[in-house]
Amino acid sequence: MSTDFSVDRPSHDRRRSARRAKSPISVQLTNSTFTKPLPSHCSTSVSSRITITSLSPESGQRAKASLSPEPSSQLHDITRKVIKTLEGLTGVHLDMEIFGLEEENDAEREKDDDREPERTVDGVHEEEREVAKALLLANGNGVALASSNGNAKAEDKKKIDWEIPRKVLHSSIGFFTIYLYLSNGSAKIVVYTLWSALCFIAPADYLRLTYPGFALVYERYLGFLMRESEKRSTNGVIWYIIGVNFALTFYPLDVATVAILILSWADTAASTIGRLWGGYTPRLPARLPLLPFLPQSLRSKLVLPLAPRKSLAGFLAASLTGACIAFVFWGWVAPIPLRVERGDVTWFWNGGASVSGGLIELSALAVFAGLISGVAEALDLGSLDDNLTLPIISGGCLWAFFKILGAVSGWVRR
Repeated sequence: MSTDFSVDRPSHDRRRSARRAKSPISVQLTNSTFTKPLPSHCSTSVSSRITITSLSPESGQRAKASLSPEPSSQLHDITRKVIKTLEGLTGVHLDMEIFGLEEENDAEREKDDDREPERTVDGVHEEEREVAKALLLANGNGVALASSNGNAKAEDKKKIDWEIPRKVLHSSIGFFTIYLYLSNGSAKIVVYTLWSALCFIAPADYLRLTYPGFALVYERYLGFLMRESEKRSTNGVIWYIIGVNFALTFYPLDVATVAILILSWADTAASTIGRLWGGYTPRLPARLPLLPFLPQSLRSKLVLPLAPRKSLAGFLAASLTGACIAFVFWGWVAPIPLRVERGDVTWFWNGGASVSGGLIELSALAVFAGLISGVAEALDLGSLDDNLTLPIISGGCLWAFFKILGAVSGWVRR
């Protein structure tokens, strides 16, 4: 990223008047917007701030940053340090007279060198570097310079929130679902239980969003299960319950079970792997053509909106997990005798939509389920929560797949 860094150079007469009036510093940056006060520990004798305003690129004008200090020897000292930092970061020598400052002599340089460790300990030096780097950024979310890339990456790694309690709860629901399926549990009882729980969770969430005092108590005990974004919006548990109940109510039991497992395990795998290795893989495209072989005029209209914030690593993790879930479940878990007798199994190796070569069909089903899991997890549907959309979309696509597979199998048998 290149930054257009230029300094307005006044004439010889203007330089003299600038030194007499201690005129404010004028630095120009291109396409920047930034506001940052000087260090708080310097505010006892300094009342100043840096302001950068930005005009639209069409106007052809440059954004202007100005530093307007009160006359102070301490301020001059800080300004010199900022200028030195800029020189070190850019390799460009800046004339002190342009900024209304006198050039340092050798004695002053030695004095500054002796005083440097003390200033670093006080934290002033770090603040000056922050100010200098901010001035060199081309926009508000620009990339730091190469000299600070290592520190930035280390800080990013430290800031990763692995959401371990949330993921443990998220994943445990999948094991509970398998237990209920194998123990011949009733889907209706599960649906009624979840709706009853929602009758308490939804009002509590309304109180949390309405009354700050209640929110403090709520988040003190349950905040470890919430994301930061959920603390200002509807709790994801509400969407989770609605999505699960929709699948259990409208889909066959085996399809609904796999949809819940995809929500529980594939979503968790995508989130974990995405945080762990997402930085080493490309981001997903914002628009994915649904049928890439169509002409451009039609292909541009049939697209899937994906979330660019999600990575290829997370997509592959969700796809692989969804494929494993479908392969193991319909291969060995689903066809238990009692479930088959009740008609709870839509497809299994030796019946339903199966034709000769059941392993091939099972593999094709696993591949399809994997693609559906990855795409459904990566979809960007605006404000809709993926806890709601993931089981509904994945379950609906799997059910439609079985319908199509059944129709093809019937045609082959004829």
